Amino acid sequence: MLRYFLRRLLQIIPVFIGATFLVYFLVFALPGDPIANLFGDRQPSPAVINSLREQYNLDKPFIIQYLLFLRNILTFNLGPDFTGRPIAEILAQVYPVTAQLAIMALVIETIFGIFFGLIAGLRKGKFFDATALVASLFVIAVPTFVIGFVLQLVIGLQLGWVRPTVGPNPTFSSLLLPAIVLAAGSFAYILRLTRASVSEGMNEDYVRTATAKGLSRPRVVTVHVLRNSLIPVVTFIGADIGNLMGGAIVTEGIFNISGVGQKLYASILNGQGATVVSIVAVLVLVFVIANLVVDLLYAVLDPRIRYVK
Repeated sequence: MLRYFLRRLLQIIPVFIGATFLVYFLVFALPGDPIANLFGDRQPSPAVINSLREQYNLDKPFIIQYLLFLRNILTFNLGPDFTGRPIAEILAQVYPVTAQLAIMALVIETIFGIFFGLIAGLRKGKFFDATALVASLFVIAVPTFVIGFVLQLVIGLQLGWVRPTVGPNPTFSSLLLPAIVLAAGSFAYILRLTRASVSEGMNEDYVRTATAKGLSRPRVVTVHVLRNSLIPVVTFIGADIGNLMGGAIVTEGIFNISGVGQKLYASILNGQGATVVSIVAVLVLVFVIANLVVDLLYAVLDPRIRYVK
């Protein structure tokens, strides 16, 4: 198990370096002067521009800039943004909000997706199964921002059950509706994956063997069928964690949530390149760590996987 863990750990290193290098290249190596853009139509003195270039290492070759950025990320010393505010302070302010929103969405889509997918798989071809397939296809086909605006209009404004916007101090109850919107698409995919895996697993020989041994149906379903059916679901959930963090950008905009999405959007508009690459680097780090955890869950769900090189 330790060798399996180390192999997976080594695999995420080139992924993190490649992704952050690409983002850094897109922000700082393309035409345009991020320092000059800070002043708009004003013309600062050359001394001021040179001082800022030196402060943010923009006077060095591009590859040196990237290596210094990588060192700062690994040592959690991100320095200030172009306004002088510490980037670590900005990340500490916005990431907990987005992380809470993403975790709530992940819990909602996982619990309800597996539950309804399990029922649909056990009742394949019946009314519930057909209804679940149509409803999940509808949710997948409708863009997230449309679902967000409709729920905000109906539940928030017309029915008045929740506040239509979240504001600067989000609470658990105020984030519940945005979390449902964020989870909607992934919930539909998890339902369909679980349904397909369960319906296929119910026809396997090991299920008939377990039933012939006299095991009860709930035990056969929960211990034998559901456990084997969770492997593709866990795969999807691992990849979806990064998508949730990125997808929160749209949801935060609809519900006015002061999270990563709003900060990233504002940083792009204001030319805060250092803040943009730092926010995206942390997103990449979250994504690769989530996939490492998924790889470890593979080995727990199916021990044969850890022995495959």
